[in-house]
Amino acid sequence: MKFYARDNELVLLGKQFSHTINSSVMTVITGRRRIGKTYLARKHAEGKKSIYLFVSKKPEVLLCKEFVETIQAVADYPVIGDITEFKQVFRLLMEISKTEQIVLIIDEFQEFHNINKSVYSDIQNLWDEYKDHTKAQLIFIGSVYSLMHKIFQNSKEPLFGRADRIIYLKPFPPSVIKEILDDNRSYTKENLFYIYMITGGVPKYLNTLNQYKTFSMTDILDLYLQESSPFLDEGKMILIEEFGKEYGTYFAILQMLSEGRTSRSEIESILERNIGGYLEKLETDYDLIRKRKPISAKTTGRVQKYYIKDNFLSFWFRFIFKNKSAIESNNFVFIRKSIEMNIQNYSGQVLEKLYHDIFIEKSSFNQIGNYWERGNKNELDIVAINDLDQRIVISEVKMNIEKAKMNALKDKSINLIKKYPGYEIEYLLLGMQTIDEYMIKETV
Repeated sequence: MKFYARDNELVLLGKQFSHTINSSVMTVITGRRRIGKTYLARKHAEGKKSIYLFVSKKPEVLLCKEFVETIQAVADYPVIGDITEFKQVFRLLMEISKTEQIVLIIDEFQEFHNINKSVYSDIQNLWDEYKDHTKAQLIFIGSVYSLMHKIFQNSKEPLFGRADRIIYLKPFPPSVIKEILDDNRSYTKENLFYIYMITGGVPKYLNTLNQYKTFSMTDILDLYLQESSPFLDEGKMILIEEFGKEYGTYFAILQMLSEGRTSRSEIESILERNIGGYLEKLETDYDLIRKRKPISAKTTGRVQKYYIKDNFLSFWFRFIFKNKSAIESNNFVFIRKSIEMNIQNYSGQVLEKLYHDIFIEKSSFNQIGNYWERGNKNELDIVAINDLDQRIVISEVKMNIEKAKMNALKDKSINLIKKYPGYEIEYLLLGMQTIDEYMIKETV
């Protein structure tokens, strides 16, 4: 698959590389697994002198032996004696960068937390020593969000404040999914919707679909639900390392969120335990869920809901993890029937999220969210506010737009619009039938 949608990140990396003529710079690229971090770094390094090191799960002495061989294949620099510690490797890299600009990429950097935690202090000391008289663009890549956040953004950690920029890669937005489908002459609003639902715009999954030329819901499920499928164990593989021994509780919470149980009290009543700490970690430490308050609500307000940010994981927990016994027995017929029976109810929340993302891409609003009142009364699917132009768009989202009623939408918004006197109000009914209209042209 060709390179899509990371032009802004490439420009930023290019500007940082240009600064290395005067001193070294440090960049962190993070984001969930399969999001394209390594591809971005390697794309940036094309045409430049570069060294790529991958931190695999092996003893430090073996890593160092491998790293030295890689370095010597690129840089003509003498190595005297045995190098058995990463701090020696890092000093070697800094010495090499004294005389010429070079891109140094260290992938899965968080693995040193398990191999040798003192590496982070060693790098801090050496970076402070060499930074101002070397020409390295040092790029650290990491997939375990909680560890990368701790390493670079916890004030108690040695590398806190050392990174010049931290790039957090996100999934592709709906417009890029559409571009990929257009390039394959396979765009339909249905294909866009179901690919958005199942892949969430994650580049690796989109590349898999592109590789197999699989773009319709039927074909995607054929690929997804088969023995040795690349998707069946993916949720577990991504999250086990993040959660560690307590993964069972986290998985249970995520499964319930995927089923539409969005309040803390509802989940606690089922699990019969306090989950406040788990929700806090899922949001702040792991960046997997988001707390949602009614738009215009006070920040101290207690009315709130939770949802899974990642579409792929939401689908995986809803239909795969929930049916893990059937997965273990390769009963894919049962799982497919389960998806087909429940997909209609599940699709509504995904379509709402799709329109949220479409509105975000328009860059025409400073606030986009939902609205509801206590007891889940007067729920509004999308409220988009432009405070500069004093405009509000209020939308009802239904899979079948014929079920959306304009009068009901206006009635539910009465209390909300009282908070915005003088604002121009636009009401929209949105559904599967209107996706093409809003993907193609601006809404405002």
